Amino acid sequence: MPGPRPSSEAHDVTPPPRDTAGDVVRWAAFSCLLVPVVLLAYGTSPGGAAGTALALAAVTGACRVLLRQSERGAARMAAEDRAPHRGRHHRTGTGSHRGGRHTGGDTPVS
Repeated sequence: MPGPRPSSEAHDVTPPPRDTAGDVVRWAAFSCLLVPVVLLAYGTSPGGAAGTALALAAVTGACRVLLRQSERGAARMAAEDRAPHRGRHHRTGTGSHRGGRHTGGDTPVS
């Protein structure tokens, strides 16, 4: 009689998805703090370092908005891919498949 086998479920568990946009924003916020400190250390004026910090913060904020919007769009597309398709009634088309009364040729309909 063989001994108990290790469960294969431990290998099937997928790690939780990483918050890649959050990681990028955290590193950008870190650089928003680090860059002005380095600029001050190298003799840049406090006004110049503050202006650089504000510019970096503005760029970081804009990138954060764009990354979140992109993630929402990707999640929406993934959800649509998982949803079942509705078949032929979901399509729009042209020609004789669109309904209505069809007569033969160019005869007027009264």
